[in-house]
Amino acid sequence: MISVVVPAKNEAGRAITVLQNLGTLPVDHIIFISNGSKDSTMYEVLQMRLPKLQIIYFHDCLGIDIPRAIGAKVALALGSDVVAFVDGDMVGTFNESLMELVDGVLLKHLDMALTNCYPSPPRHIERYNPTFQWRMNLNKELSLDKKIGLATPAHGPHAVSRRFLETLPLQELAIPPVSLALARKNKLKIDVATTIPHYRLGSSIKGQLHTTKIIDTIVGDCLEAMASFRDQPRNRQWQNKTYIGYHSERRFDILNHFFTSKS
Repeated sequence: MISVVVPAKNEAGRAITVLQNLGTLPVDHIIFISNGSKDSTMYEVLQMRLPKLQIIYFHDCLGIDIPRAIGAKVALALGSDVVAFVDGDMVGTFNESLMELVDGVLLKHLDMALTNCYPSPPRHIERYNPTFQWRMNLNKELSLDKKIGLATPAHGPHAVSRRFLETLPLQELAIPPVSLALARKNKLKIDVATTIPHYRLGSSIKGQLHTTKIIDTIVGDCLEAMASFRDQPRNRQWQNKTYIGYHSERRFDILNHFFTSKS
């Protein structure tokens, strides 16, 4: 059984395009997580006629990545063998690549199948974007850099196996780099299964403030991931700076309540 988790917050006019694209794929369930949308996203989605679509609505904003963990729990409860994750703003056409991710789990027996979004990375990545450097730092820490390069579950569609979901605490999917580190720690099979250049994702452009906050989020997430891999107390600090970004907006309280009420 194949499920796709699609989180979306205020993606009117975009989320339905994502769902329409996914609706043409041979998947069993499309789990749409409405992440506190205040625009017409929910209205548009409710008008769709997709038999495989399941909608989970949250009035409150859950924060970045929390919906992934919620969707993963729902997918596991449905009996899914593969769970793919696609953000609700990714209107690009890359269905073939999504199926390569699914095949990476089903046919190549990967536990985490990643997307390479930068097939030709800048020569001096540390000068281009701090997230590149920290993604590489983490992948080197995990001895995965030669295999997956800059790939990360924090960027681009990816898929995981039932074994992945049954091995890791599902709440850890709320911090994607931590889920990568714990998968490696548990000797799960991780590799790149497809390539989708970043521009082909069709992600919405959200402005400089968002870019700054997402950089701090991912750097902090990578720091937490490295600490968890080393069995050290988690922290988001490096050289006297604490990298918070959107992390403070992650509603772990809602996540934990969902898990305890649905268990």
